[in-house]
Amino acid sequence: MINKHRYTLYFSLLIISNLIFVACRNNSSTSDNSKTNENVSVEDSIWNRADEIVDNITIPEFKDQSFNILDYGAVADGTTLNTQAFKDAIAASVKARGGKVIVPEGRFLTGPIHLKSNVNLHLQKNSEVLFSKNTSDYLPVVHTSYEGVELMNYSPLIYAKGQKNIAVTGEGVLNGQAGKDNWWPWCGAERYGHIVGEPHQKDSINLPRLRKMNENETAIEDRIFGEGHHLRPLFFETLECENVLVSGVTFVNAPFWVIHPLKSNNVTVDGVTVNSHGPNNDGCDPEYSKNVHITNCLFNTGDDCIAIKSGRNEDGRRVNIPSENIVVENCEMKDGHGGVVMGSEISAGVRNVYVRNCKMDSPNLERVIRIKTNTLRGGFVDGVFVKDVEVGAVKEAVLKVNTHYGIYANQEGEFMPSIKNIYLKNITVENGGEYGILIKGREQSLVKNVNIEDVSIKGVEQEESIEFSEPINYTNTKINNREM
Repeated sequence: MINKHRYTLYFSLLIISNLIFVACRNNSSTSDNSKTNENVSVEDSIWNRADEIVDNITIPEFKDQSFNILDYGAVADGTTLNTQAFKDAIAASVKARGGKVIVPEGRFLTGPIHLKSNVNLHLQKNSEVLFSKNTSDYLPVVHTSYEGVELMNYSPLIYAKGQKNIAVTGEGVLNGQAGKDNWWPWCGAERYGHIVGEPHQKDSINLPRLRKMNENETAIEDRIFGEGHHLRPLFFETLECENVLVSGVTFVNAPFWVIHPLKSNNVTVDGVTVNSHGPNNDGCDPEYSKNVHITNCLFNTGDDCIAIKSGRNEDGRRVNIPSENIVVENCEMKDGHGGVVMGSEISAGVRNVYVRNCKMDSPNLERVIRIKTNTLRGGFVDGVFVKDVEVGAVKEAVLKVNTHYGIYANQEGEFMPSIKNIYLKNITVENGGEYGILIKGREQSLVKNVNIEDVSIKGVEQEESIEFSEPINYTNTKINNREM
């Protein structure tokens, strides 16, 4: 059983560091706040911090004026290319200082959509945006990212760079039209349509070339890919944007990662459905981003449901922007490699992740909470707080921490990762799969301060497998009905 004094000390110190900005923000009323804080428990302080992050996120608002793409020449037949109509409607909205660009009922084929400040791309009920299968429609190349490395590549299907107050909202469907005949075969796996002898991302001109450019710290503008190369575009990416809203829409058939806030601040993803089972079809991947709220969403994916990232290897260390202040709540996770994941592109680190009131249930959901890195990526994770999660079935583990992660070539380097301050409370698991808790740390850098409280995990093959970690602090926890 956990030493209560030790437990309180750990979290008192953690909360002091996490909440120090509160004292600065409220310096004028220090005496009143100090009296109030005396009666606030450590746990309440943790979740009060999550509430404050959400409350302080700026949700964009837009002028009450509309620009219907039909008025700019769009045709709802599913075959006419409407790229220019979207562009013209967005330009008209910008000229009028913002508003809604309306996608009405119907099926609209288009190339990439580039959002601008103060524009809300709004999909009405029974609307569907079909993205072109023609790779040349996504040229010229733009500044984007691929697996945590910046480059010049095919445009994301929806893209914004350096914009403020932008949104994609409504009840419609965004269909990337990726599949075994389009985009997916480039991953190189036969199950996704790749034919032996056809080009794929592991060819020397593709990922190996990009990896080398990363190692050599080649200037981003010289990392030119796109035509003649085979790195798939992201679905929706915001680069260096502020005040971003994605609400209500459904994403299907993504080429690659689905929602990717990159170097962005104040991001809200609310009521979104991601139903896409292709390769690397992560649901939402905040990277180098802060103040992110993911709520009321459904994730049914071919990769991680939510994966929090901060750059790969040299790129992550060059940019050096941790992802932080991320709140995930009221979400449902079905298929996926992990429910909420940190990594594997995590070289700049992740801190202050809050997960609450979620449901996860699928025989194809591999982990509930997952942290993955290695000594090439390094990075840190400091502060992962999870409570009130119901889990039906999970395949491998409820909590998996792996600092030896690797699916490519050698992943050993000189950058020792640091993982600490993980707190799981009030979690019920009916079918826990292979392990309850699975941790593989490093002798030189133990996983530190893992706390499991009021947790019930049933149906696991092995209660725990722990390597190079401080002892787990169990409180009122049962795995296979055995008190831990």
